[in-house]
Amino acid sequence: MVPLMMKLFMGGGVKTEGIDAGRVAASSTELDGEWTVTNRPGSNATSAGFTFEEVLPGERRSTSASTQGVTGFATIADGTITAGEITVDMRHLSSDSDKRDSSVRRRIFHTDDYPDATFTVTQPADVSGVPEDGTIGTVELTGDLTIHGTTNRITHRFDVARSGDRLIVAGDIPINRLDYGVETPELVAAKIAEEGEVNVRVNLTK
Repeated sequence: MVPLMMKLFMGGGVKTEGIDAGRVAASSTELDGEWTVTNRPGSNATSAGFTFEEVLPGERRSTSASTQGVTGFATIADGTITAGEITVDMRHLSSDSDKRDSSVRRRIFHTDDYPDATFTVTQPADVSGVPEDGTIGTVELTGDLTIHGTTNRITHRFDVARSGDRLIVAGDIPINRLDYGVETPELVAAKIAEEGEVNVRVNLTK
């Protein structure tokens, strides 16, 4: 078991990055409306995953995994998000190691039992100030984050950009994995930090 878990978190992995400001253009559509997550490839494409640190004697290194298996929607009326939900298919998380990915799904996130992670907006949020000129703004969202079948209420400030006919939202949400019942066996030479991030970037279109 120990050798398996040692291999599980070796390597850098693949992280979902924030909004690439160099690939954001001026807005060409109204903000109000029904927005749906698109999985079209390209700049600022939809992606979500996690980052945790592996702690070794005298060394810390980050490990990340991500997936483009993301669906969801946002409803905006009169410049306010009135409803929204993002669902991440945890069964397709991938990093730089197929063996690690399989073990993460089966032994850490138990994706056979908990295939999805979700974030559901629970309070209206004003987005009327998001710039139209191709620059990035921010918006504070409050909602229910569910991972591994456990739900916690969170509030986080996300980056937001209106780009052409798209709406892009991204952020690194700090979490403690134990708050979501995500546990790992103790390792002899390495330990996985309890504090980590959920990394998300969603590209929405009408």
